Formats: sequence, structure tokens, C-alpha cells
Amino acid sequence: MNAFGAEDEEYYFQIAENLEDDRQFILIIYDIVDNKRRTKFAKLLEGYGTRVQKSAFEAMLSQKSYEKLVREIPHYINPASGEDSVRIYRMIGKGRVKSWGDIPKQQEEIVVV
Repeated sequence: MNAFGAEDEEYYFQIAENLEDDRQFILIIYDIVDNKRRTKFAKLLEGYGTRVQKSAFEAMLSQKSYEKLVREIPHYINPASGEDSVRIYRMIGKGRVKSWGDIPKQQEEIVVV
């Protein structure tokens, strides 16, 4: 923790510099007005990454997974309403993230057979 009460986290936004691993750090933030569509969209994003805020997810995605996600997004938003928005940030290289507070822990589903 630094003097400002923030946690310093160092991220390497590109996992490897070789061609075998094309994963990139992705930040997805969204504002979807309709509760049902917003819940479905959050479920979609849980399949790709980790929720870090109510409307923000972080993920490490390959180019193929990133393109698949981009194709799926239009099914969850209503651009005609003028109220829904989704932003995706692709980050490559080395970066530093400052964070205050905890990231909510995801509860894993346990299935007993």
C-alpha cells in the first residue's frame, strides 16, 4: 500500500513476446439500462474474465476469443436507445494499476454428482 492508500499492482499486458501466445489484457466496461440484458451480458463476460467492479471485467484473451466476444456484444445492447454503451480497452506492454478496495471474490459453483 502506498502513501495514498492505494495498492500498486504491476501488470504485464502482453503475456509473452513470442507468436505462440497472443493473449492480451482486456478491460470491458459497460452501462446497459435494461436489467435483464445487463444480467445476461454480465454472465457472458464471466465466461471470459473476472468482474472487478459492478460494470467492469478484466480478461486475458487470445485474438480469437477477443474477436468472438466482439461479435457477441451487439446481441446484448440496444444502441437505438442511446442509453447502452460498452467499451473495450486492449492493452499491450507493461503497465501499472493503482487500486483502492478489494475486488469482490467470485463464488465458484460446486456441483455434487
